[in-house]
Amino acid sequence: MIGVSRRGRPRHPDVLTPAEWRVVDAVRHGMSNREIAGRRGISVDAVKFHVANALLKLGLERRAELRTWRGVPADSALRTGGTRQGVEAMSVHLGSIGQVSRPVSDITAAVEWYRDVLGLPHLYTFGDLAFFDCAGTRLFLNAAENPDHVGEPSILYFRVNDIQTAYDDLTARGVRFENAPHLIHKHESGVEEWMAFFPDPDGHLLAVMSQVPPS
Repeated sequence: MIGVSRRGRPRHPDVLTPAEWRVVDAVRHGMSNREIAGRRGISVDAVKFHVANALLKLGLERRAELRTWRGVPADSALRTGGTRQGVEAMSVHLGSIGQVSRPVSDITAAVEWYRDVLGLPHLYTFGDLAFFDCAGTRLFLNAAENPDHVGEPSILYFRVNDIQTAYDDLTARGVRFENAPHLIHKHESGVEEWMAFFPDPDGHLLAVMSQVPPS
C-alpha cells in the first residue's frame, strides 16, 4: 500500500554490514570462531551467524574461502584513496621492518616490564595485544595461547606502499599467502592498518603491512 513504510532495517549500502566486515577480517586473520567471539565480546553463535550471512552474500560455500577473498569495505581508505598510482604501484618494494611480534606469557606483566624497566614508549594496548615504539619500528606483544610455551619465532612485518599491489606482485613471484590483505585495526585518526601473511621456506611467518591514511 502507498504511504505504508516497510518494517525492518534498511539495506546496507556495502556488500557486507560493519559487523560482518569485522568478523570476516578476523576470519581472514586466521582466528577461530571462539577467538573472534572473545575478542569482539559476542557469542560464538553470533559469529557463526555473521559468517553464514557473509558466505551467502558473497556466493562462497565454505568459511575457508573467506581467507583468500579480496574484498575491501566501500568506505575504506584503501579503496577511496590509499592506492598508489603510476610507476611506484607497478612493482612491490619491501620497505623497512615496520613491526616485530613477540608472544608473552603475561601481557600485563610484559607491558609493565617493557614500559617501566626498558623505558620503551607504550603506544597502546588493545585487549591482550600491546604495542611499543622502538625508534620507528613497532614492537607487538601478544599473549601466547599456551603461557608455558612462548618460544615461537617472531614475525617480521615489511612496510609496503600499496598492499594490494604487493600481494599481487609477490604472488606472481611464487609467494603463497595464507590470507588476503585484510583490515587489522582502524585508529581514531582514521588511519587503517592492513596486513597479509605468508611463510618463508622454513614455514616461519612473514607479513606485508600498510598504514593507509583517510583520503
